[in-house]
Amino acid sequence: MQSLINRQFDFMGKRRYAFIISVATLLISVVAILVLGLNLGLDFTGGTLVEVRYATAPALSAVRETLEAAGFKDVAVQTFGASTEVLIRLQQAFDAGVGDQVVDLLRQGGNSVDLVRAEFVGAQVGDQLRDQSGMGMLVALGVVVLYVAFRFQYKFAIGALLALGHDVFIVLGVFALFGFEFDLTVLAAVLAVIGYSLNDTIVVYDRIRENIRKSRIDDMPAIFNESINQTLSRTLATSGTTLLVVLALMILGGDMIHYFAVALFIGITVGTFSSIYVSAALLLPLKLQRADLMPAKKEDAEAEEELP
Repeated sequence: MQSLINRQFDFMGKRRYAFIISVATLLISVVAILVLGLNLGLDFTGGTLVEVRYATAPALSAVRETLEAAGFKDVAVQTFGASTEVLIRLQQAFDAGVGDQVVDLLRQGGNSVDLVRAEFVGAQVGDQLRDQSGMGMLVALGVVVLYVAFRFQYKFAIGALLALGHDVFIVLGVFALFGFEFDLTVLAAVLAVIGYSLNDTIVVYDRIRENIRKSRIDDMPAIFNESINQTLSRTLATSGTTLLVVLALMILGGDMIHYFAVALFIGITVGTFSSIYVSAALLLPLKLQRADLMPAKKEDAEAEEELP
């Protein structure tokens, strides 16, 4: 039986189906972002943080239900360090007695609960973090475009930028569609996805560039297929092992980094798909040709001299 490494898949032959899937997913993501919006966490919106300490580890769902039943809205509950340390996020204005109020509610079930701290994260701080993080993402994308343009060619840069935008919008769209909380840890995961996806794209692009220069044919789809198949085992091995680690973080990492791991899982999965299908296939409508990668021939010095 022929191994996966030696098997040749016709990726470019199926590129239209891949484009349909990508465009449909991208449209759903954009609509979800525009219509539903991101469920911004306390880092961006401002609100109240209350940290409490239990004598024994509580059920986080019970803590959340108790506070919501008392009238608190947009309650986020997670462990903070030890399983008995609970961090409660309330997206509402800070009140001097909110910490004692939360503790009194949690003690009603007979639990031993102590207040550790109650702090306010102002909306101005949230706006500043949002603006700076957004600017950081734009700068990162700009540096990526310049790097690819200088290392390869501007058509490669356009393809890489579109593939990266495809990955980022789908991650954001999933978070908007399902209402997952979007905080600074998730933003860090999105930036990590940009770097991960770019790395895979550059590996494929580097092999495409090398094969175009070595090949004697001008059939770009055939060259792209050969290049993707040559890097496929590396791409799948890297993505597979990384996804195993991310899956472990999703299951065992706790609430603090759960959505960070979710964003990475979605981003790596989509990024692997875009590295195999989207980034290379985009070079076809961009009309990449052998001449784009061949250095201009130097004219013979004698031919440049004017005849007497």
